[in-house]
Amino acid sequence: MTTGLVIGRFQPFHKGHIHAIEYVRKNVDKIIIGVGSALDSHTLNNPFTAAERIEMILIAIKEMGWTLSDFLIIPIPDAPYHKEWVSIVESIVPHFDVVYSNDPLTKILFMEEGYTVKDIPLLEREHYSGEEFRKRVIEGENWREIVTEKVAKYLEEHGLIKRLIELTKTDKPFQKEI
Repeated sequence: MTTGLVIGRFQPFHKGHIHAIEYVRKNVDKIIIGVGSALDSHTLNNPFTAAERIEMILIAIKEMGWTLSDFLIIPIPDAPYHKEWVSIVESIVPHFDVVYSNDPLTKILFMEEGYTVKDIPLLEREHYSGEEFRKRVIEGENWREIVTEKVAKYLEEHGLIKRLIELTKTDKPFQKEI
């Protein structure tokens, strides 16, 4: 039985993430979804808490008709030093055989520790990204097409869209992530 680890911030969990999970599902028996930067929230780049992001992932998994027992979702905090981060992940996450990531730093850190790391084909990255979602919310553009219908409903019903807009008053103006 092969287990794959997928780590992301999921700010929010969007259709690009669904595409990525579909790809990983074809290659492993079980998926561990690591919700990265688990302690960060209430900023423009990380507006949602780990619990809110986990809820969005669960909603999307159910909406896609996937079996919940095929997934394990675990919040993963950042580390004060990059070199410590894989050890933190290993101490929190059950055994995994392969890491799926397109993030250069994540790839380097896991490869340096001897893990097999595989890329995930991206779905229209310029369209389906957390950065694009947050930009559209802040600029009053159509953000709903980036997430599933039920995730959009969750974001609205729990005041998370309002929170993101309000954060523009307390945080620095929207800046492109590098």
